[in-house]
Amino acid sequence: MFVIRLAGLRVRMENRYPFVERQCREYLAEGDEADFSVSVSEEEIREEQRNGDFSAGYCESICLYRHICEVMPSYGVFIMHSAVVEVDGRAYAFTAKSGVGKSTHLSLWLKNIPHARVLNGDKPLYRAEDDGTVTVYGTPWNGKENWGYNGSAPLAAVCFIERGQTNAIRRATEDETIARLMHQLYLRGSREAVNRQLMLMNELVKAVPYYILSCTVSDEAAWLSYKTMSRV
Repeated sequence: MFVIRLAGLRVRMENRYPFVERQCREYLAEGDEADFSVSVSEEEIREEQRNGDFSAGYCESICLYRHICEVMPSYGVFIMHSAVVEVDGRAYAFTAKSGVGKSTHLSLWLKNIPHARVLNGDKPLYRAEDDGTVTVYGTPWNGKENWGYNGSAPLAAVCFIERGQTNAIRRATEDETIARLMHQLYLRGSREAVNRQLMLMNELVKAVPYYILSCTVSDEAAWLSYKTMSRV
């Protein structure tokens, strides 16, 4: 058992295997006090192992984060499947269907945009603030590339990526934004938790501009998205 700090909250991890403690080493917090605790049964771990040839410790980690994400909406925090890059203290989030190329586009930002670094490559946490802004936080669950760090930044914009023959970007309508965000949220847990997350999504929609980027794998695509989104 150990305690980590995620999105400003203290979470007690009642783990069975050492894998997740090693994974969370950069997020460890001192003391035993926690805002809430999560644990996983052996049955849940075995069920997760049916999805692939993974160790029990790795599967426990996945299940623990699911439980964390079910509780977080009660504290004004939610997960959105996305990759987030931070430039000069501002966070830019990218979402897309699986296999479209979020990580590829982020790698182009790292190559081309000065001071760019990945806050989280896969499963960051978002906090809706009282002033109407949104803050993005890194987590230990950051994708197969293991891109990310223990930090946070105010969200500046969100971009939906599509593959294209040329590079073009435009503002997304509210209907387009809501429809696409719904596929990236983790809408599980109690009815209250799901409803709370939908309310938080509404705050996210109002907080920042949204864009749809149709792009090739090119340096030009990175510069186009950065110059457009950073004007805000």
